[in-house]
Amino acid sequence: MFSNKMNYHDYLHIDQLLGCQELESERIGRKAHDEMLFIVVHQVYELWFKLILTEVSSVLEIFAQDRIDEKQMDLIVARLQRVVAIQKLLVDQVGIIETMTPLDFLEFRDMLIPASGFQSLQFRQLETVLGLKRENRLLYGQAAYEQSLKPDQRSEMVALEGKATLFERVEKWLERTPFLKMRGFDFWQAYKNTVENALKRDIEIIDQNPVLGAEDRARNKTMLEGTMASFRALFDEKEYNQARSAGEWRLSYQAVHAALLVQLYRDQPALQLPFRVITALQDMDEMFTTWRHRHALMAKRMLGSKVGTGGSSGYQYLRDATDRHKVFQDFFQLTTFFVPRSKLPKLPPEVERELGFHYSNSGNA
Repeated sequence: MFSNKMNYHDYLHIDQLLGCQELESERIGRKAHDEMLFIVVHQVYELWFKLILTEVSSVLEIFAQDRIDEKQMDLIVARLQRVVAIQKLLVDQVGIIETMTPLDFLEFRDMLIPASGFQSLQFRQLETVLGLKRENRLLYGQAAYEQSLKPDQRSEMVALEGKATLFERVEKWLERTPFLKMRGFDFWQAYKNTVENALKRDIEIIDQNPVLGAEDRARNKTMLEGTMASFRALFDEKEYNQARSAGEWRLSYQAVHAALLVQLYRDQPALQLPFRVITALQDMDEMFTTWRHRHALMAKRMLGSKVGTGGSSGYQYLRDATDRHKVFQDFFQLTTFFVPRSKLPKLPPEVERELGFHYSNSGNA
């Protein structure tokens, strides 16, 4: 079993790994001490991106199945939670970069032009695999994102864009949820009445609040009326699809219903793992948003209003991408229509039994 005499140093290719830090400042005879920090942190980023891609790709394969076994659902949650744990390290690494002062960075910054972190192939792959669509991407330097990549990498990205994404696989999985209508219980009609009553009550509270001035009262009522209109669209497939075409939603009509049901009745045994999956996807989206935000602040701290080494405003791009480059935004948006547990429609006994795993395997999502 141990005849190959495996060695730690050789197994991890330590010589090759530690030989990858070639300082540009040293090459031209003006060695800048902090360039080593800069290189190591970004190389570590790329290693973490590789592991995240590995985990997300494995989850994508599981979701591609027509039927997912409960054991695999737990595996999906575990791997997504691993990704989130890695993302927390990505955010923490920004603090390590910030131990370098702006003046230290300027010692070697100009030597890096026109290299830029925007040219990270792995991060573009990760965004695409998760489900960020070309039409939702910000232009970088007035050009499509792949123009910053090497020619052979551009064709690789175009090919990847033609493959199913995690968002699309999750959407299909949600559409197979078997509990939206069962044995005469129409969840949506019952929930529609509950939420509408709650929103009407909120409007009454605004009308009766003596503290609010006329302007505040009118503004709050307008916001609530807009929320009510948006909520009612969830019960009209044609109206919902119009809102979806306008970019207000990404999930299909069936999938968004399933996602809401799962989150509202998450305590039911059959919905606990699906709820953990949705939560992990939200965590992952939130952590990438947090990382972009920290990265943007770091760029502002280091460069102020200067353009980045790639030729455009690194801070401006990263700040705008923080809001724009989200994938599972629908899960966050659904919380607008949550009500207290005490006001949730009570499930009929037969439905509760089915959600307690007393249902046929043929109907499993």
